Amino acid sequence: MNQSIKTILTTTLLAGAFILTGCQSGSHHHGRHARAELNPTANNKVQGTVDFFETAKGVRVVAKVSGLTPGLHGFHIHEKGDCSEKDGTAAGAAGGHFNPGGMKHGGPTDAMRHAGDFGNITADASGNATYEAIDAHITFDGMNSIIGRGVIVHANADDLSGQPAGNAGPRVACGVILMH
Repeated sequence: MNQSIKTILTTTLLAGAFILTGCQSGSHHHGRHARAELNPTANNKVQGTVDFFETAKGVRVVAKVSGLTPGLHGFHIHEKGDCSEKDGTAAGAAGGHFNPGGMKHGGPTDAMRHAGDFGNITADASGNATYEAIDAHITFDGMNSIIGRGVIVHANADDLSGQPAGNAGPRVACGVILMH
């Protein structure tokens, strides 16, 4: 076998092994994709996107948000995909945290928590924040389906324990999760 054929075969085998290994990691996209476009509530400039990807280990959540004050901000999925109420009040049209299991509010790593409890996103000095996690509490189908629900970013930090919603304050951005 000449050298160029050996090189091609070796490269092909390595590429195939890399692809197969990557697909088993759980962090690659295996299925559907949904997105929420975040828009500001009244007197706010917060905007961004939150993408949701099905993976073997759960739903991968990737958020990019701008226009925040520096620091921590509560970040949740809410019951309803209704962003019509622009004043940012806690009694907004999007309802409370998405909680199909009737659990107490908690942090994103708590076993017992609302399905919509993502905890906080952290804005840098320029007001930009990113978030990325794989969440096994949410799905695209069934009781824990996030499709058609609202994503909310709050003005203040989620304390991860206060009931019923972590004392995160007014809503500064809202978006509806739609299949993409």
